[in-house]
Amino acid sequence: MPDDSRVTLMEAARRYLTELADEDRIGSQAEVERFVRWSGADRICSDLRGQDVANYAENLTGTVIDASTRADAVKRFLAFVRKSGFTSTNLGTHLRLRKTSARRPAGRGAPRKQREMTAEENEALTAELESLKAQRPRIADDLRRAREDKDFRENAPLDAAREHQAHVEGRIRALEAALDQAVVVEMAGLSDHTVEIGSTVFLHNLISGAQTTYTLVRPGEVDAAQGRISFESPVGRALLRRQAGQEVEVAAPSGTLRFRIERIEG
Repeated sequence: MPDDSRVTLMEAARRYLTELADEDRIGSQAEVERFVRWSGADRICSDLRGQDVANYAENLTGTVIDASTRADAVKRFLAFVRKSGFTSTNLGTHLRLRKTSARRPAGRGAPRKQREMTAEENEALTAELESLKAQRPRIADDLRRAREDKDFRENAPLDAAREHQAHVEGRIRALEAALDQAVVVEMAGLSDHTVEIGSTVFLHNLISGAQTTYTLVRPGEVDAAQGRISFESPVGRALLRRQAGQEVEVAAPSGTLRFRIERIEG
């Protein structure tokens, strides 16, 4: 075991994660290891500075819930590092989210954002959420087997397992946020010509003049070659519950896209 004064972030992370219960490890491991890789896995803990941690905070993007969850995972790790004597101070105090990402006290500030969805959409998201949560024990087993290699830096199965875990946990947080904002609306209150899951939508690009056709499907049914896009995608969200003749805007890396809905089928 290394001298505590020369313990690297990689070694500290291994000790910290080994001490956690499986459930806590699943929720923390991806972000702790991301922080370690960003800071330098072989870096001595005592060489880490408050400014380094503050700089890392700038990488904590995403929703309020996602950024706060990621920050909390790193703060707990840095508290362990201080408690173990690897650093002289708790550097977690330097990890502060920007005001745009900070938590708002319950019951204060802007009202809770609401998102209308049909009962079918709500059921689809709930089923996907339950399916992803059911994968957690298997992911924990994959991580446990991959860690048997004991090589934190050159372990492809471990890297793959960590990336899969991060993807699943990120999707779980996104689904939980969407369902928390959900307001179920009755199909009877919607027009017969409203875009829903399963609808095929014929679009006119108002910028290029091109004609495009998309079919909105659930995430597991996506097929880009066939024009089948997820109703959770930027375009899918913009089209849901819209009617023929309406215009929609979609933010894209190349700029804002503008479409007019020409026809809806299905």
